[in-house]
Amino acid sequence: MKNIKYLQKFHSIFKRIPLLDRWIISKLIPILFFAISAFTIVSLSVGVMFDLIRKIVEFGLPIFVALKIFFLSLPGFLVLAFPMSVLLTCLLTYGNLSSNSEILALKSLGINNFRIILPSLSLALFMTLLTFIFNDNLVPISNRLAADIMQNSIGKSIKTEKGKYNISFSKYGSILDSNTNKPIDNATHLTHIFYARRFLNNVMYEVTVVDLSKKGTKILIAADNGKFVDQLNSWEFSNGEMIITNDEGSVSTISFDNYKYPLDNGPSKLAAIPSDAKNMTISEARKAEEMYAMAGNIKESRKMKVRIYEKITLPFSCIVFSLIGSTLGIKQNIRSSKSQGFGLSIILIFLYYLTCFVFSSMGIIGLITPFLSAWIPVFIFLGFGTYLLRRSNKI
Repeated sequence: MKNIKYLQKFHSIFKRIPLLDRWIISKLIPILFFAISAFTIVSLSVGVMFDLIRKIVEFGLPIFVALKIFFLSLPGFLVLAFPMSVLLTCLLTYGNLSSNSEILALKSLGINNFRIILPSLSLALFMTLLTFIFNDNLVPISNRLAADIMQNSIGKSIKTEKGKYNISFSKYGSILDSNTNKPIDNATHLTHIFYARRFLNNVMYEVTVVDLSKKGTKILIAADNGKFVDQLNSWEFSNGEMIITNDEGSVSTISFDNYKYPLDNGPSKLAAIPSDAKNMTISEARKAEEMYAMAGNIKESRKMKVRIYEKITLPFSCIVFSLIGSTLGIKQNIRSSKSQGFGLSIILIFLYYLTCFVFSSMGIIGLITPFLSAWIPVFIFLGFGTYLLRRSNKI
């Protein structure tokens, strides 16, 4: 009974949608499912399937585990497929309507092009929200699970150790005078380099620390393991040695069983977050950016800001592609064959993501702000789509 009530309620809401919108949406949705399937299958085949087959053959990865990893990889590729599918859907749907003279019939009734493409923009808005939800919730979780399952399965075959590998942390700040312990200038310098081969259960293994914070003195610490002690606000290293050199050429070596070293908990915090921004939620990426900023690592902080804005702008490409695809589709000279629509989609997608890549690189190296590096491609192609729409209304 409850299901019937829900269906009746949905039907009543659907009936309130204008007939024109319902008709065009009914044309859009089947092609959208086809496009999502096509782009996802192609992306998965290139990005995951061949790699899994190689691991099955070389490392004996169980087929059941490979299938689990395959399906866990699906959300990440769906996020990439959604915007591309919106573009192909709009091109094909409005191309079909145009070639069948249905667009011409609607215009003869006084309906302008914006009103005709409004259903596609509404569908694109829904796909934008869906892409954002997938990208910020499902994708980070599924990617981490897939990576863990892969590591556990492959690890059994090649006897690898658990944990996170190759932890590298750089800290920036003031260089201090060795005698007065005061900053020698107001500039920001590289003061510490921290490296650990492996991180597991809050313990760093095979640790190397380079201390450049004192003018004229360099300190190298190598230890079997180290752990940050909150109560002491310092690191406790075990079984290692410390080499101290100065500009005069003297070298001192000290071996130790346990040594407490004053450095903040930045390396552990860095190790606790995913190494790839794609595997982070926006909140996790913001924490990582704050951590880099506190450490004085401006380059990594700026790079993380760019990635945060890109995670926000990626879903908006659905609206961009909807506007451009619909406007191109309603033009009389655009044919509606799937092969030509797919080819045109690939060209537009390539140009859009090439533009994104160029401005992303500019944001990372600091030529423009991270905000502009992520949003300028969206504004450029929205402007292009608006221009096409205005021109189509004059035809």
